[in-house]
Amino acid sequence: MSGALKIELGRRYRFSASHRLHTSRLSEEENCRVFGKCSNPHGHGHNYVVEISVSGEVDPATGMIANLADLDAFVERQVLEDFDHKSLNEDVHAFRDKVPTTENLCMEIFQRLKSFPRAKLERIRVEETGNNSFEYAGDNLEGNRP
Repeated sequence: MSGALKIELGRRYRFSASHRLHTSRLSEEENCRVFGKCSNPHGHGHNYVVEISVSGEVDPATGMIANLADLDAFVERQVLEDFDHKSLNEDVHAFRDKVPTTENLCMEIFQRLKSFPRAKLERIRVEETGNNSFEYAGDNLEGNRP
């Protein structure tokens, strides 16, 4: 950075999706023991809340680090279109062979959003329920933007 003021921007998004916590690496009994009722063959749904934090320098011309319309459109394209009102197991390619836990969901969303061109993605927080939330800040070695 050039010494300009760095600001962090947080933005919240919502989507609804279903999933089944189950893996072919475990027997049916083990899946039931590990995942409990979340291993129901019919799946279950959540109303997820995704919070993203990006940082950057304040553009002197606009007074912003990123235009919210640009950020919203990027998140819509990269995440919401693929996840909202979908079955994570069946409709999202990334979860065909990976258990769609919220931990894995956090990492997948981070990967999809780290290429936002106008600010650096700092972290992702996904709230699954009022009691469960998960946060991921990426691998510090991966050199996420910019």
